[in-house]
Amino acid sequence: MADNRCKGCRDDYRVSSEQIERVLAAAMFHTDDNVSDEWYDARLEACMSCPKLQGGTTCMLCGCIVQITAKMRDKRCPYPGDDRWAEAVQVG
Repeated sequence: MADNRCKGCRDDYRVSSEQIERVLAAAMFHTDDNVSDEWYDARLEACMSCPKLQGGTTCMLCGCIVQITAKMRDKRCPYPGDDRWAEAVQVG
């Protein structure tokens, strides 16, 4: 029987911290299109405590790798009715 789940939801697929660091080292993550390190840390903290985080990397609501998406200024938390990033930025 075929596994029809997205690859990020399968147990045999894991994104390593090295892969995430390599992506975040790209020039596109060092522009004004990205949040400050303080905001980034606050966003990640909110994601790490979210019940919809899978495997420490993947948002089960939108499928993104949170360590990458949290760096982008124009992105928002997809949690329905509870933007966890807006709250995190106010605290952070």
